[in-house]
Amino acid sequence: MSDNDTVVFESPETVTVEQRDIPTPNPDEVLVESRRTLVSTGTELTILSGDFPEGSRWDHYEYPFVPGYNNVGVVVETGDDVVDIEIGQRVATLGSHAQYVTASAEGCRPIPDDVSDDAVVFFTIAEIVMNGVRRGEVTWGESAVVFGLGLLGQLAVRVCELAGAQPVVGVEPSVPRLDRLPDAPAVAAVDPTAEAAEDAVARLTADRMADVAFEVTGNPAVIPGEFDVLREQGRLVVLSSPRGTTEFNFHDDCNAPSHTIIGAHNSSHPSVATPANPWTNHRHCELFFSALADGSISVTELVSHRIDVADVPAMYDDLLADRSEAMGVVITW
Repeated sequence: MSDNDTVVFESPETVTVEQRDIPTPNPDEVLVESRRTLVSTGTELTILSGDFPEGSRWDHYEYPFVPGYNNVGVVVETGDDVVDIEIGQRVATLGSHAQYVTASAEGCRPIPDDVSDDAVVFFTIAEIVMNGVRRGEVTWGESAVVFGLGLLGQLAVRVCELAGAQPVVGVEPSVPRLDRLPDAPAVAAVDPTAEAAEDAVARLTADRMADVAFEVTGNPAVIPGEFDVLREQGRLVVLSSPRGTTEFNFHDDCNAPSHTIIGAHNSSHPSVATPANPWTNHRHCELFFSALADGSISVTELVSHRIDVADVPAMYDDLLADRSEAMGVVITW
């Protein structure tokens, strides 16, 4: 049945909404009717641009491409082998921007009743950030700096604060993004065009400097300067996916101060829980839902756009032109 609205990147910078067939779930899958999907303005716009460094990990995307991996919906059909997910259950999945998507039952994140669709739809972003903060080994009382306050950066500030870091310093030249930081005693906003990040961190930490910094700008050119906010033997967590190469002096910026550089991609979640590391995607997602329910994390203020599927192509055009004021772009289905 061809009444499944589906967002498609037809070619670089060209987005359409196609009517595709409603998929049939395999025996171990469920069919989900979407209620909300969240646009990943970093990853999706990089793919849509078609501008990838040759031979890089970006350079494998082909068109047409169906984007999206933050999907909240209701199960409307289950495969014959599915036993733990029921029809009518609300679930979060890695489904694309489409009215109907299939997902493995194992990949479904059951959603508790006391959290909203608009909050839950940030779940993948939260999983990525929680993994990064955990890999960065942020502990109570440490100081943390987050460079770049898009969605990942905003969540990184919130998760670092939840982990007990203080101060947590968000560094971002966009005033609208700075204004979306939580109003909390442990959180500080820094506009690097008004005050150098290094000077601000020195002021906010009594010259101790930061224990850990998070690179979330995605801009390879600014990464070397981010080490300036760290104390000796500090850590820099690369939470973004920089597109391109960085020229870096490993002696002066890493070896001599004995800094640690930590990669933190979503794929570094363990595939299964073990006593050494129980923090799978699903475990982080459960923690995120719990934090939403008890109010220790709030994300609905990060929703900057709510749009219908008919307005999706124009929305992507606008984001390609200027995404500086976009934050949580939610498609309603």
